Amino acid sequence: MADSRVASRYVKSLLGLAVEQGALEPVHQDMQLFAQVCRNSRDFVLMLKSPIVRHEKKRVVLETLFKGKVHPLTMGIIEILTKKNREPLLPAIASEFHVAYNNYKGIGKASITSTQPLDAKLRSEIEQLVKKLSNKKEVELEEKVDKDLIGGFVLNVGDRQIDASVKSKLKTLKLKFSENPFVKEF
Repeated sequence: MADSRVASRYVKSLLGLAVEQGALEPVHQDMQLFAQVCRNSRDFVLMLKSPIVRHEKKRVVLETLFKGKVHPLTMGIIEILTKKNREPLLPAIASEFHVAYNNYKGIGKASITSTQPLDAKLRSEIEQLVKKLSNKKEVELEEKVDKDLIGGFVLNVGDRQIDASVKSKLKTLKLKFSENPFVKEF
């Protein structure tokens, strides 16, 4: 809880500096790269969070991986966090930066789960629906495939969920049939 609050403060500062210096897009790409490295390498995240690994070693690893490959502002925040011994916050900062970037740019986030991948026409229709539901001008749509749905889809937009799956409808039917008023229970 406290870590996420501290991370969000760093994110606000980084976002403000990136906007001020006109480097929002490169910093966003750097944060996505960092988040991807964290997703792909559990050892990297464990190293950042480890109290056994010295901070100097962590700094060397971070510089080796990212120096010269990321924007100077991104490298600056990494160096500041390393000097303050706050490297464990870096994965949270990277993921929260994407959320803050989307809020700043007015990009809505939605996820859709269907039984098969969406084609271009259907994806476009879903994006229009999400734009209408979220009042956002752009949409970031995350697609998932789940064969257990049998048919239909489940759309999540913010705190709303539209469940138009066959699995859900079958579950509702099963519940209705179990409450049969015509059969006397003993």
